[in-house]
Amino acid sequence: MSAWNFADVWETVAEVLPEAPALVHAGQTVSWGQLDERANALARWLLDGGAVRQDKVGIYLYNCPEYLETVFACLKVGLVPVNTNYRYADEELAYLWENSDAVTVIFHGSFTERLEGIRGRLGGIRSWLWVDDGTSTCPDWAESYEAVRTAPIARRVDAPWGRSPDDLFMLYTGGTTGLPKGVMWRQDDLFVRLNGSGFRRYPEDGTIEQVRELLVQSGPGMALLPACPLMHGTGGFTALECLSEGGRVVTLATRTFDPIELLDTVERESVNGVVIVGDAFARPILGALDDHPDRWDLTGLVGIISSGVMWSEETKQGLLRHHGDLLLIDAFSSSEALGMGSSVSSGNASAKTARFQLGPDVRVIDAAGHDVVAGSAEPGVLALGGRIPLGYYKDEIKTDNTFRIIDGKRYSVPGDYAEVDKDGTIHLLGRGSVCINTGGEKVYPEEVEEVVKTLEGVVDAVAVGIPNERFGEEIVVAIEVGGGADAHSLTPERVIEHVKERLAGYKAPRRVRFVESIGRSPSGKVDYNRHRTESAEWAGVALG
Repeated sequence: MSAWNFADVWETVAEVLPEAPALVHAGQTVSWGQLDERANALARWLLDGGAVRQDKVGIYLYNCPEYLETVFACLKVGLVPVNTNYRYADEELAYLWENSDAVTVIFHGSFTERLEGIRGRLGGIRSWLWVDDGTSTCPDWAESYEAVRTAPIARRVDAPWGRSPDDLFMLYTGGTTGLPKGVMWRQDDLFVRLNGSGFRRYPEDGTIEQVRELLVQSGPGMALLPACPLMHGTGGFTALECLSEGGRVVTLATRTFDPIELLDTVERESVNGVVIVGDAFARPILGALDDHPDRWDLTGLVGIISSGVMWSEETKQGLLRHHGDLLLIDAFSSSEALGMGSSVSSGNASAKTARFQLGPDVRVIDAAGHDVVAGSAEPGVLALGGRIPLGYYKDEIKTDNTFRIIDGKRYSVPGDYAEVDKDGTIHLLGRGSVCINTGGEKVYPEEVEEVVKTLEGVVDAVAVGIPNERFGEEIVVAIEVGGGADAHSLTPERVIEHVKERLAGYKAPRRVRFVESIGRSPSGKVDYNRHRTESAEWAGVALG
């Protein structure tokens, strides 16, 4: 049996490669030795504040070194870091920290005013740690992060209860609907899942000594730039794996995505891998490259990884025109199911949008739990076995609905539907929770959206269903357009016909509305409930 714990691995990296860079932000570098020292100081503060085994620590931060320093500190002493969506409003924040039983919150100064308004409701939070971002002074009810992390610590900090591969790593996910849910991973399971798709792989049942030997032989790992937030799984999980390989995590200084800043940083820091979330990131990057084709030296960039939102092949091919040696990896995963599938495009091969090679331990099953026959065109739901989460924190009902026993084995079934082609690849249809039922036919929004986004001038698109007396639901597509001539020539009729030429007629929208912005979250996700409400109001239709 394996017995991985992230803190054991990261401390080994710091021991073997103390001078190697671990974190880079705004031109400032934190070495592995410094990262270990700062995490020790923060871990000491948490223990001195009364934290006990598996207590929860809220991380209310933008991308920055302090985010991963806090994660490391928690893992050192058997605490559980709780990612916090910095776009949440008061009620959502209060719910998240109450639901997670957070005892400490570490926050950027720019959130001080918001916290002033809700702090009195959060009696379970015993301590607050303020991270200076130049926007406020440290309030009297919090302590300064900088003072804590620079406190001298003579040796490694250990908790009296030690560490365990059973220690939790918890990721709160809101998905497309519903309240946030804390997905509970055993550290050992999460480590094996992430490292299994990494660049520097350790044996599944390996030892810390093998990690040390590999680091001595191979030196520092890759440089990874998560362009998406660390608070979400796509950015957070890839950062965990990069550090586990002895690499360095590079984060962008600004808090709104700027493709020019990203490309400047990739060149300056010799970044090897970039992590994005679909076309919401990739299209602006492609636009910058098209506008300035000779500006950046990207020869050190090996790959771009996307997860969470479908990534169109048209955009991938555009990127490959600028850097034909790139590997463009579309990873199909969710917080509850890592490694369900992937597709890879390169200068030598391309992959169709939403078509993936199944990962190991993955099945596509029908309503009765039987495997869908390849090439039957029958939709089924994806089920991932093997290393999967324990369930949702404090929610047995949702746990039982998602984590099911099939043929005597436990599977994660988040609700993603797909068809299996004759060659065994899958055509991803979308998440069942936002499926549209029109005239008795099921339509998955992502499938429609991807076709609409192939139209010139379309920047982004969202498909939803609104009530229809005859068909039950009708499809409405909201479209964000660019400023070029093609965008001005777009009409609802042209959009509808474009979809009908590529999909079954019942999958075509009946109405098209043009919006200033789709309003995706920093992770690239869409609020389908909001778009459904807005589309119904726009169409003058009452929601049931």
